[in-house]
Amino acid sequence: MTDRAAPTTIDEYIAGFPPDVQSILRKIRLTVRAAAPQAAEKISYRMPAFAQDGILIYFAAFKGHIGVYPPVRGDDKLIKEIWRYRGEKGNLKFPLDEPIPYKLISRIVKLRVRQHAERVRSKRQKK
Repeated sequence: MTDRAAPTTIDEYIAGFPPDVQSILRKIRLTVRAAAPQAAEKISYRMPAFAQDGILIYFAAFKGHIGVYPPVRGDDKLIKEIWRYRGEKGNLKFPLDEPIPYKLISRIVKLRVRQHAERVRSKRQKK
């Protein structure tokens, strides 16, 4: 991303990258949309984000990788599968010189949707 004004939409964010990276970002966006069709798109912390009862996922392009946030918790099998992509704070780094694991991203988003729904149900039951 260049030093231009902060993007206000995901389209603006994607437009700030070279065509090959734009293609990856668009496919991630479609992957997230398919996994969480009720989620709202937004820009948060200058990154694309999808929210549904809280932020489900952020994603961002960097010089050599795509970053996905927040860290994955609560599914040991999925955690083992993403281990090779883990960054220093549990965020994920998908190298741009390797195929992007879109199916894995979809599974992460679906997990986050379930976790958020469970949290909302739990809060309602406590009231």
